[in-house]
Amino acid sequence: MLVQIYEVQTPEEAVALARLGVDHIGVLVGEGSFAREVSAARARAIFGALPVETRRVALSLVTDPAQLARVIEEARPDILHIGAAIELVSPAQVRSLKAAYPCTAFMRSIPVVDRESVGWANAYRDIADFLLLDSHDPGDRQIGGLGRTHDWNISRRIVEEVGVPAILAGGLGPDNVAAAIAAVHPAGVDSKTRTDRPHRLGKDLDKIRRFVAAAKLTR
Repeated sequence: MLVQIYEVQTPEEAVALARLGVDHIGVLVGEGSFAREVSAARARAIFGALPVETRRVALSLVTDPAQLARVIEEARPDILHIGAAIELVSPAQVRSLKAAYPCTAFMRSIPVVDRESVGWANAYRDIADFLLLDSHDPGDRQIGGLGRTHDWNISRRIVEEVGVPAILAGGLGPDNVAAAIAAVHPAGVDSKTRTDRPHRLGKDLDKIRRFVAAAKLTR
């Protein structure tokens, strides 16, 4: 079971998470349009501190393919995670980026809101290397970041029908991750809000430790 954690802010924090068994270290990369974004240069420094077996994930909420390309070139992630609303970045645009950057894996956020979510996920069947199944409020520019769960039955259907490795997100923490895995059977699980310290002042390492333990003990 893969464990992915957002939003890492410093190299020291990233190393601590890797030591706790986190597989994907996620950084929100940008120029300040969204809260807690870090620059590509700072993201590269965070990524540079990680051991080689840990995968570096750059989350971008921008919609311009040229800006997404700059994130790849400047932050140098293993995985580019595209988190903009589903209507703002198309499958064709992601396919073009993938062709231009064949050494980078691509993750696409899928908003889990209703049956239409399955169709959105299917549109990335031959494009994305990972899907991130997350909660969403229609009209938001980004997918996720809400700190709440969604209908896991829809996520389970995506896992069963689409065939792309899916990472389940949306309000997951140490106390509910085992139940989420049992309900959905994803390839991995993701946590941000429920593993933050109060007032979003960095990651709570004890919560991360318990989250990793619960996720990796679940079959």
